[in-house]
Amino acid sequence: MTYDLKNVFYLDTSAAVAASTAGGGSAQLDLSAYIDPIARGRTKGTGLAIYKAHFVMSQTANMEPIDDAEAGTLRAGLIAGAGFGDVATGDITFTPTNQFDATNNLLVASYDFYGPAMPNAGSAVMYNDLMKPSTEVPYVIVRDNVCLAYDVGDNFVTAHTLSVRLECAQISLDQATLNQLLRTQTV
Repeated sequence: MTYDLKNVFYLDTSAAVAASTAGGGSAQLDLSAYIDPIARGRTKGTGLAIYKAHFVMSQTANMEPIDDAEAGTLRAGLIAGAGFGDVATGDITFTPTNQFDATNNLLVASYDFYGPAMPNAGSAVMYNDLMKPSTEVPYVIVRDNVCLAYDVGDNFVTAHTLSVRLECAQISLDQATLNQLLRTQTV
């Protein structure tokens, strides 16, 4: 499958990040219409190739850029097959604690956000893409969901919306590749 206008389409989801609340939350994106991990006869299994993930943080009240007084921080990630569902801020405690680490085989992409009012913000990067798939080597999901999960490090002053847009394509998978992906995408 090539990364081109003919094959690539967009999927997106968003999560509400509450003000003054610590802990994790998530928004689940159902992929069952795009995934078929069963090869039947001559028909190959189908996976969803994620080529790019674009993260955005905005103020919930007016969907504007982040206010200068914001001191909140969070780490977010897309986790294949996590099955968390739609969960409010503070209602998830991530176990194991490596959900957003490069060692997690289920991590599709990850992102850090630092509010501009953080101490030493003049030297800090407000957004930081930690992990991301590429147009040359996409992350191929063979599970029926992906979760936009986040963990608040420093509480937010106001409510925010975390969103992600995925550039993706359905791809056919031979049985050996499909089996390998199914083994590595086990929760």
